Amino acid sequence: MRRIPTPLLGLIALALAAGACSYESRDVLPETPQKIESSTLYSADQTLLHTFHAEENRKVIPIDQIPRHVRDAVVSIEDERFYRHPGVDVRAVARALRADTKVGGIAEGGSTITQQYVKQEILGDSAQTMDRKIREAALAVQLEQRYSKDRILELYLNAIYFGKGAYGIEAAAQQYFGRSVTEVTLAQGALLAGLIQRPGATDPFAHLPEATARRNVVLERMHDNGLATAAQLEEAIAEPIVLGSSVLPAAEQYPAAYFVEEVKQWILDDERFGATPKERRDLLFGGGLQIQTTVDLVAQAQAEAAVAAILPDPSGPAVSLVSIEPSTGYVRAMVGGRNFFGDGPSDKLNLATQGGRQAGSSFKPFILATALEAGIDPETRIPAPGCINLPIESGTWNVCNAEGSGPATASIIEGTVYSYNTLYAQLVLRVGATAAMAEATRLGIASPLETNPASVLGTNNVTALDMATAYASFANRGVHVDPVLVTRITRADGTVLYENQHRQDKAMNAASADQVTTILEQVIERGTGTRAKLDRPAAGKTGSSQNNLDAWFVGYTPELSTAVWVGFPNLGANNELIPMRRPNTPITVFGGTYPAQIWQRFMTAALAGRPVVAFAKPAPPPPTPPPPTAVAPQANPPAGPGPSATMPSVVGQSLLAATETLERLGLIVEVVTPTAPAGGAGVVVAQSPAAGQRIPAGASVLLEVAD
Repeated sequence: MRRIPTPLLGLIALALAAGACSYESRDVLPETPQKIESSTLYSADQTLLHTFHAEENRKVIPIDQIPRHVRDAVVSIEDERFYRHPGVDVRAVARALRADTKVGGIAEGGSTITQQYVKQEILGDSAQTMDRKIREAALAVQLEQRYSKDRILELYLNAIYFGKGAYGIEAAAQQYFGRSVTEVTLAQGALLAGLIQRPGATDPFAHLPEATARRNVVLERMHDNGLATAAQLEEAIAEPIVLGSSVLPAAEQYPAAYFVEEVKQWILDDERFGATPKERRDLLFGGGLQIQTTVDLVAQAQAEAAVAAILPDPSGPAVSLVSIEPSTGYVRAMVGGRNFFGDGPSDKLNLATQGGRQAGSSFKPFILATALEAGIDPETRIPAPGCINLPIESGTWNVCNAEGSGPATASIIEGTVYSYNTLYAQLVLRVGATAAMAEATRLGIASPLETNPASVLGTNNVTALDMATAYASFANRGVHVDPVLVTRITRADGTVLYENQHRQDKAMNAASADQVTTILEQVIERGTGTRAKLDRPAAGKTGSSQNNLDAWFVGYTPELSTAVWVGFPNLGANNELIPMRRPNTPITVFGGTYPAQIWQRFMTAALAGRPVVAFAKPAPPPPTPPPPTAVAPQANPPAGPGPSATMPSVVGQSLLAATETLERLGLIVEVVTPTAPAGGAGVVVAQSPAAGQRIPAGASVLLEVAD
C-alpha cells in the first residue's frame, strides 16, 4: 500500500468532515459487544492456579463515575475540540500539517479521540496508509452519528492503554496511585492523561522528571481551555507525585508466579495463538481458555522453601531454580527470583528463563560428553597443572585452576570430579569447541553459544531452564525432550486449541550418557559437590564464573533434573556485576556452597517417599576380538542388509515385534523407559529416528517403551 502524503491527509479529513462521510462501512462497534470470558490456568493436578481476567470485565467504569477534572484533562491534551467536531477535526489536522512541515517529519498528530478509539478497538491497525486512514476517518464520523459524545469518551477511557499493562482509566489509577479513579486529584488526573501519548517514556515509576513535566503541560492546557483556574493550576503543579506501591495486594497474589508469567508470555509471543499481538492478547484475556500446565504446586512450594532456608536475607543474592522430569520434559517447579510481587528493579525479571548468566564449570559435562562420543577413554591422563599456556589460533591461552594448583597429570574422570580447568582446556582443544557447542545444543541448551575454546570454562550465558533441560538428557540416557510448560489448551466451547505432542531426539548414545552419569555421580560422592549428597543415586556438577559473579549446581536423579543458579541480578555502584564474597556475602560463594545446598534441600523434599531408582550402569567395554583367520571366500555369500533402509513405524507394537522388525533391517535396538508412559505395558510409545527417514544399516534406533 502507498503511504499518504501529509497534505493529502488534510484534504481527506476536510472532505470527510464536509461531506458527512459518503464512505460506508459496517465496521462500527455494535451496541452489544462480543461476549468476553476470562481464561483460567491449572496446575498439573488440576488445581486452579490463576485467572487471566478479561480486561473489560475488570476495568470498565461508567462515565458518570469518572471525575469531571479527569475527563477534562484527557480532552484538553488529546482532543481539545472533542465536543465541537463531527469525529474528524479539520483544524487539528491543519495544525498538525503545519507542525510536520516545519520539522520535515511527524511532529504532531491530528487524530481525534474518536479516531484513536476506532484505530485501536475497531480496526486494530496503526499502519500509515491511505486505505487505513480513510476507513478510520469514515468510521469515526459514523461512530459520532451513532453515539453521544459522552458515550464515545466513556468507550475511549475504558479502552486506551496507559502503560505497565493497564488498559482503561480505572486500571491506570489503581496501577499508578493504588486508588480508584473516583478518588484521584486534579494533579493525578493530569498525570494519567499525560501518559496516553507515550506511556513508556512518561512512566512515573521509571521516568519521574519526564512524567512531572508532561503532567504540568496537561495542567497548563486545561488552564488555557478554561477548565482549571489559575489557583487550581498553581496548587496542582505544586502537588508532589506520590505513587502507590507496585506490589500486588496479598489477596491477589498467586503461587508459581514466575511459571505463570512464562506461560503468559509464551502465549502472547506465539503466532499459533493469533497473527497479531492484539489478537493474542484478546484470546488470552478474553477467550475463555482453559490452560493445563505441568507445574507441581507441592514441588514448587518445596523449591521456594529450599531457597528461603539457605538464603533468607532478601538483600543477599537471588536464586533461579528449574526442575524438569527427564522423560517427559515437564517443568515441575520454577523459581525466577526473590519475589515476583515485590517492587525491586529485577523482581519481575524471570532469572530462570531471561538473560542468562555464565555457566562456569557446570558446562564441562558437555565437553565430557563430546569426548566420550568421540571414543576418548575417560581414564585417559592429561596434564592438570595449576596454570598452563596453550597455543590457540588467536595467540596464547593462559588457563588456571580455581585453586591455582593441580596434579602433574589426571584422568578425565578425576579432572571432572575436581573440576581442573587446565585439563579441560586441553580436552576441548582435542575435541574442538565447535563440536562441543553443537553437542550442548543437541542436549538442550537453547541459548546462543559462541564456539571459542574459553567456552569450556563456561563463558557462554545460559539459563537455568537451559541447564535443567540439557542435564535431563543425561538422565534420560542421551535422549533429549524439549521442556514443556503447557500440555493442553481448550477454548470456551471445549474445542482443543493446542495439545503438546511428545517429541524426543537422540542427542548422544546411551552408553556415553551412562558414562557421563557415572562420572558425575562421583562429583557428588567425593568431589566439589559433596554438599548435594542425597540418600539415593544422584549425579551433578558445580560451576562458578570468574570473580564469583555466578554460582551453579546442576544435577539429576532418574526422576528429576534440577538446575540452581545463585548471583546478584543487578549492577553495583560501579555499574558492574556484584561479586559474591565479603562484604557482599558472608562467605565466598562457589557452586558447591549455596547452590549445592539449595539443590540438596529441594531434591530431598521433592523425592521423599518415592522408591529409590538406580541409574543404568555403563556397558563394559567389548572384549578384544581374536586376530582374524583366513576364510575361503564363498561362491554365493548370504545376502545381508543393504547400505541403508527406510525407517518403519513401530509405535504401538510390542517390544518383541518391533525388535524383530528392526533387526531384520540390520538395525540395533536401544530401549528407554519413560517415567509417565502414555501406553500399555511393553508397548512402544515413541521412536527415534521417525518413520520414513533413511537410516544406515548397523545404526542404533531408540525405542521408548512403557514399563
